[in-house]
Amino acid sequence: MLDIKLIERGLDKPGKTKGGLAAAMGVRPGAVSEILSGIRLIKALEIAAIIDYLELNSVPIMGRVGAGASIEPEHEQVPPEGLGEVELPFPIAEETIAFEVAGDSMLPKYESGDVIVVYREQRHPLSSFYGEEAAVRLKSGERYLKTIERGKSSTLVNLTSFNAKPINGVRLEWIGEICVTLPRGQIERLRARAAGRARRVTKAHGARGQEK
Repeated sequence: MLDIKLIERGLDKPGKTKGGLAAAMGVRPGAVSEILSGIRLIKALEIAAIIDYLELNSVPIMGRVGAGASIEPEHEQVPPEGLGEVELPFPIAEETIAFEVAGDSMLPKYESGDVIVVYREQRHPLSSFYGEEAAVRLKSGERYLKTIERGKSSTLVNLTSFNAKPINGVRLEWIGEICVTLPRGQIERLRARAAGRARRVTKAHGARGQEK
C-alpha cells in the first residue's frame, strides 16, 4: 500500500493537484482528500494511476559515477536538472537521485551504463560504510563507485574495486548509499515501456479532442 506521506510529497510537485489526481484515478474530487485524511483506503486498481500521475517512481539522473576513471563534475557538462529521469517499476522516496555508471572497474557486479539510485543526503557516519559499495565524492571533487575501506586514520579511506588499483588515503566529502541498482538492459526496457505509455496517452488525448 502507498504511504500517505509519499502521496502528499507528490502533490507538492509543480502542476500536481488533488483534482488532477482524482481525474487520473477516475474518482470524484473529494475522494483524494478522504484518502489523505485516512477516511478512505486506496484500492489496489488505483495504485498504478497514483504512481503515474504523481511520478512517484521517477528519479533524476544527476550525472555519472566512475567505476574506473574518476568523473570530475566541472568537466562533465551536466545541466542543473541532470541527464533526464529513470522510471522505476515501483514508487521510491523523493530524497533519492540516480547516477549512470561509467567504466568497468566494478565488473562483474556493475557494468558501464547501469544506473544506481542513491540517497541524496548521507544518512550514516563514515564508519558504517566500511566494506560497502557506494557512490562517493572526494574532497577534491571526483566521483567514484567504489568499495569503502578504512584508511590509516578515522578520516581517511581506501577505495577499492574488483578490477582496478585501490585509491588509498583519501578524504570523502559525500557518500551516496545505494538503495537500488538497475542493469543497463532493464533501463532500456523501462524506457521503452514509458515511451509506449506516453504514446498511448497522447493518442487517447487526441481521440478525445476529435470527439468534442
